[in-house]
Amino acid sequence: MRKCGIKAANVLAAICMSAVLMSGCGQGDYQKLETSSAAEQRDEAEEEEKREEDGQPETSLNDREKAMAPAPVFTDVSDTVYVAGNQVRLRTAPSTEGSSTVAAMVNSGTPLSRTGVSDEWCRVSYNGQTLYVHKSLVSTQQPKPQESAPAQAAGSGGTGAGQAVSGAQAANGSQVTLDSGWKYAEYSAIKSGAATLYRAEGANRKGITVCVNAGHGTSGGGSVKTKCHPDGTPKVTGGTTGAGATEAIAVSSGMTFSDGTPEAKVTLAMAKVFKEKLLAEGYDVLMIRESDDVQLDNIARTVIANNRADCHIALHWDSTTSDKGAFYMSVPNVASYRAMEPVASNWQKHNALGESLVTGLRGAGVKIFSGGSMEMDLTQTSYSTVPSIDIELGDKASDHSAGTLDVLASGLVAGVNQYFGQ
Repeated sequence: MRKCGIKAANVLAAICMSAVLMSGCGQGDYQKLETSSAAEQRDEAEEEEKREEDGQPETSLNDREKAMAPAPVFTDVSDTVYVAGNQVRLRTAPSTEGSSTVAAMVNSGTPLSRTGVSDEWCRVSYNGQTLYVHKSLVSTQQPKPQESAPAQAAGSGGTGAGQAVSGAQAANGSQVTLDSGWKYAEYSAIKSGAATLYRAEGANRKGITVCVNAGHGTSGGGSVKTKCHPDGTPKVTGGTTGAGATEAIAVSSGMTFSDGTPEAKVTLAMAKVFKEKLLAEGYDVLMIRESDDVQLDNIARTVIANNRADCHIALHWDSTTSDKGAFYMSVPNVASYRAMEPVASNWQKHNALGESLVTGLRGAGVKIFSGGSMEMDLTQTSYSTVPSIDIELGDKASDHSAGTLDVLASGLVAGVNQYFGQ
């Protein structure tokens, strides 16, 4: 529980203390949340959720007290509160015990329709669901938006992605580096680079962050290896690294298109077009790579996405030469693999995201390969704790002109909208 929750050794003392210490949710303006007591409460709430994500036990209550703790009593209200922090968890129950209660993660400024309050929790309506958020992480006053600037130009590639986008702007991107304390970060071997987080501005901002990962583009990545799976077990399918291997290339260099263009150049151009369309649609965007080289291996990219995004989409083209069409790498139907964490808790989300992306691409008129998926044991999938997919947008023989990239990006955005119900 929180600092303002149960601290005494028995339930009666806990209830008394809670009644004395707790104050109303969102009292005063947004700036008052930054006073020392409220800030400490929020920090403690966030720290407890970090302990939960890292698998550490909660320290403020023993198991007996948890079992005896009464369910919170809510008083009905009807107003709007705003999220006062990034990556704030909305839960299906007013409890931080177990990640299974996490239904969504939202960022600062996201409006929530509040329907009830208890000593520690707010009951809110979000995307048609009744969810719960800790009181220290919301405010009745909307935070002032950061000053924004037009999204950065996409640079070379001739895609037109750097042009102004109607209806959306992004604040100057903030860098996101790999935190060594994040779960699975210790398995990364190339981690000195940084991703860039852009925030959409405007009335259509959704408070959802999409990680766009331009495949390949890490110099030296082919000479370094990392564990295929966090538990050290071998791969269950072939691929760039064969089945049975326990280590894989940290980041491969990718293939070369039939016209001589490196895949890494095309995935980067694709990522920039996709980014602009996502921002215009109201999504925040975490760009793993915006240059020819970023020193982040596949594990580092995945762990950053796990902690700073609501989904992770890696862009690739296949190495075949038949212009086969688009498809996604689905989670192999192998019992041992689907039982391994974090795959066990997330594989259905991965496949659902892939299906949505393929549906969006099909609706945009993009050629789809076979049934739209191919089973593959990937490092990305093996370490992902958010919906995560490798989408193959064609192969060596496929057209990758500016017009084609624009169509592909529109289809991908349609797929993201379908997945998040937008």
